[in-house]
Amino acid sequence: MTFFLNIRRSFILGIVILTTSCSPGSKEKQAMPASVPVTVAIAEQKDIPIQIRTIGNVEAYSTVSVKTRVEGELSRVYFKEGQEVKKGDLLFMIDPRPFKALLRQFEANLARNTAQMKKAEADVRRYEELLKSGVVSKQEYDQYRTNFEAFSATVRADEAAVVNAKLQLGYCYIRSPINGRIGRLEVNQGNIVKDIDTILVTINQTKPIYVAFFLPEQGLSEVRQYMARKNLKVEAIVPNVEMNPATGELTFINNEVNESTGTILLKALFANEDESLWPRQFVNVILTLKTQSGAVVIPSHAIQVGQEGNYVFVVRPDFTVESRPVVLGNSFNQETVIAKGIQPGEKVVIDGQFQLAHGIKVEIKNNLEPLAQNSSDFYNRKGDNYE
Repeated sequence: MTFFLNIRRSFILGIVILTTSCSPGSKEKQAMPASVPVTVAIAEQKDIPIQIRTIGNVEAYSTVSVKTRVEGELSRVYFKEGQEVKKGDLLFMIDPRPFKALLRQFEANLARNTAQMKKAEADVRRYEELLKSGVVSKQEYDQYRTNFEAFSATVRADEAAVVNAKLQLGYCYIRSPINGRIGRLEVNQGNIVKDIDTILVTINQTKPIYVAFFLPEQGLSEVRQYMARKNLKVEAIVPNVEMNPATGELTFINNEVNESTGTILLKALFANEDESLWPRQFVNVILTLKTQSGAVVIPSHAIQVGQEGNYVFVVRPDFTVESRPVVLGNSFNQETVIAKGIQPGEKVVIDGQFQLAHGIKVEIKNNLEPLAQNSSDFYNRKGDNYE
């Protein structure tokens, strides 16, 4: 009996020892790492432009549809499609021979009637002297006077006809009314064109050029306030050519709001000397309102969202992290302005946050470098949707 009791005690004691050695608390204590590896960045203080971003459409500074003003055969075309032309360059010639013939006819009529008018004028002067001498009657004098006045009126009509014929002849030579770029030729050489009715070609002036865009009416007052203080810079970015934005100035705010969309039309003028902007092209537009001096900037992926709002893990001097709430400002291009909560020079965790909690010790994996100087060129007004 004593033998079996001793065996039972030994069995129970072994179970107790085994249970104690397998305790979860001891396992977790041994498995917990000394520090969590993270990547950090240093908060910087910069001058940040406050900007509005939207989509715009390029518009020609002026557009002219070239039409004929006389009817005839299109005998010559002096340009190639797509060519750049200057104001006054000859574009087309309509067969001028019928108009030259008509001009010569009117000039001949003018010469004939002018000669007759001069003879009638001489008769009037002679009969005027005879009337004073009492040789002829007043009735005879009045007849010659009337004849002279009739020829004078005919000469004036002939002069007008000659001027008009010269004008019609001039219309045979069609010149560019503006500097611009020629579009597609609508009528080929050899065709008969009708007076006023036919568009021959369209010219778009591309130097300078407009970019039109729309903004919500809620932002109108603010834009007008800044525009009254200074010229507002506008950048136009062609898709896939982000490195070379075109720079212009805001020049036009429409005088009414579109009732159906609640937006207002604005236009910016660009010199466009390199013709990087093309009519009817869609571009990304950046309107700069002002510059925010001394803003604190951190990478956007350092920001976490919790039940109480936005927060950031800040690395303290003892290499433990602090979960700190922050107030966000403007953000764009993977960086965010911190309006409140972070000081310049503080280290914020940008990778490895999922393993962190307040007070945990960390190990910094990367070399600490300031944020890229060119990585925060543009900033949007946070929370506003202008696109």
